[in-house]
Amino acid sequence: MADNNDVALMSHLIRRAGFGATRDEIEALVAQGYEATVDQLLDSDSQPDIDEALLFRYHPMAEMIYTLPHAQMNWLYRMVNTGRPLREKMALFWHHVFATGNDKVTDAFAMHSQISMFREHGMGNYRDLLVRLAKNPAMIYWLDNQDNHKRAPNENWGRELLELFALGVGNYTEKDVFECARAFTGWTFTGKASGIQLGPIPWKFDYRGEDHDEGEKTFLGETGNFNGEDIVEIVVRQPACPAFITRHLYNFFVADEPEVPKWPNDPPLDPDAIAQLSEVFVESNYEITPVLKALFNSDFFKESAYRKVRSPAETVVGTLKVTGDLSDPDPRWGDMAEKPGSMGQDLMNPPSVEGWHTGREWINSGALINRVNFAADRLGNPDLPGVAAITRRVGSNGPTMSAAELVDRCLDEMGPMTVDAETHGELVERVSAGGPITRNPGDEDRQFSQRVCDLLAMIAGTKEFLFT
Repeated sequence: MADNNDVALMSHLIRRAGFGATRDEIEALVAQGYEATVDQLLDSDSQPDIDEALLFRYHPMAEMIYTLPHAQMNWLYRMVNTGRPLREKMALFWHHVFATGNDKVTDAFAMHSQISMFREHGMGNYRDLLVRLAKNPAMIYWLDNQDNHKRAPNENWGRELLELFALGVGNYTEKDVFECARAFTGWTFTGKASGIQLGPIPWKFDYRGEDHDEGEKTFLGETGNFNGEDIVEIVVRQPACPAFITRHLYNFFVADEPEVPKWPNDPPLDPDAIAQLSEVFVESNYEITPVLKALFNSDFFKESAYRKVRSPAETVVGTLKVTGDLSDPDPRWGDMAEKPGSMGQDLMNPPSVEGWHTGREWINSGALINRVNFAADRLGNPDLPGVAAITRRVGSNGPTMSAAELVDRCLDEMGPMTVDAETHGELVERVSAGGPITRNPGDEDRQFSQRVCDLLAMIAGTKEFLFT
């Protein structure tokens, strides 16, 4: 039996660097060791990818992707079943930072292609990722760079590159925005229609030299005949860039920061942590993987359990993984793709270029009811394999137990989680109302299983369950 502190730390790592895991999986990783597990997560190519052919056999539209739900189903299935969880988590991270929405793009395959780009390159070099982003057709269309011409510059892409993607407000001027836009003139794409018979027609980046402004530009204090790649190189060298990106990483993986528009006036929660990560970012020549390694091995990360509100995607995927629901190409995957949206996170369709407002803003009356019901319905189902495994573990220490023991064992299986004294007392009171707790070891005890499930469902309704 693994030490409970080690289990808690590993569970924390896997929730944050992935989407959670079963207790048996967590204990196997504890035996492997924390730092070894961090290295394994970072070396995603060493782990098996999903069998896409199996998904496509049962859900061909997850490959063809004509509509947004098709793309969402493809991605959600990957999140649940991948052997490379950090790669999917980083795709989700960049999707929030580089928020792009299908409501405007109106091409689900283009959105799917952007997420695939984040998946493939999101743990690599940040400078290279920015160049790929600038060439990404969905982003070009989202921020109107196809309308950015040498005789009529459009500043939308240039402004968001500086404000939301790399530097933050206060670290550039309006003149810099204009000069940035000039450097990206001629960066456009081809393709806007999809064929019903032939399937989606991929959009492709298209550089039109005749539409590029070849004039001299002065940008962030440097002067030259800059193109887009030159602009990105200058941007990442700015002192503001490392702290901006590492604060995003801290917000996503460690603790909920204020919303990005507040950052010019609100200092980071942990300036020393941002400084440490920024130093690694610069010393590694803007590589993301070394920053992640430093983050996951840091004390500030290890001590941050249950300080972040679960996002809807984390709630849905984590619940499915722990309960063992939908671990194969089940017909219900089509409906499942809509669940994060019902809780406030419509994947590939954020409300604006700022992405979603995270943290406690995930919690409102409608979204709260939907997320609690989603988790409670599955944790309350004794027939799901993950729930059955929890029930067996909870009942493995003998035929009888007190209500308090049952609550503590279930909380341990769910995290381990801790709840405040008032919540703990209410859970014990509710369990006690059901009478004595007995179990016949080795037998299928439906009554005991249902009592465990009812308690797990109640725990899903606690305020502590909202956090990860």
